[in-house]
Amino acid sequence: MDIIIFIFLAPIAIVLIYGIMLYNQLVDLKHTVSQAWSNIDILLKQRHDELPKLVETCKQYMGFEQETLKQVIAARSQVASALESGSVGALGSAESMLRIGLGNLFAVAEDYPELKASEKFQHLQARISALENSIADRREYYNEAVKINNVRIEQFPDVIIANWFKFKARDLLEFSDAEKQDVNLGKLFG
Repeated sequence: MDIIIFIFLAPIAIVLIYGIMLYNQLVDLKHTVSQAWSNIDILLKQRHDELPKLVETCKQYMGFEQETLKQVIAARSQVASALESGSVGALGSAESMLRIGLGNLFAVAEDYPELKASEKFQHLQARISALENSIADRREYYNEAVKINNVRIEQFPDVIIANWFKFKARDLLEFSDAEKQDVNLGKLFG
C-alpha cells in the first residue's frame, strides 16, 4: 500500500518542485530586468543633472548659438518626461534626440577656443562622456536581461508558469539609427 502511494505522490512532488524552481527563476529574471532598468535610470538622472551646468557654461561663450542650446534643453525635457511615464520606447526616442543635440553642441563648441579651453567645460565634457559610456554599457546589460526574460516566458514549460502568474515581456531600450552613430567626444575634442 505504501509503495502505491509513493508511486502516485512521487511524480506529483517532482512536478511541484520543478514548477517552484521555474517560478523562482522567472522571479529572479524579472528582478534582474528591474535592477538593470534602475541602473540606467540612475545614470540618466546623473546626466540630467549635469546638462544644465553644461548649457550654462556654453551660454557664457556661445551667445548666438541659442538654437543648439535650446535643442539640448528640449531633448533633456523629453528624456525626463519619458522617464516619468516609464515608456521605454519614448525614452529611446528622447535619448536619441538628446545625444544628437549633445553631438551638435560639442561640434559647435569647436568654433569657440575659449570654451574648449575652459576647465569647467572640459570637466563637464569628460563627465558627460563617462556617463554616456556607462549608459551604453547598462543599456546593453538591460537589453540582454530583457531578451533572456522574454525568451524564458515564451519557452515551454516556463510559459505555463509565466502565464499562470502573469509574467510580462519587457521592451528593449533601442535608439534610432542616428543614435547608433555615437557621439565620439574624443574625436571632437582630440
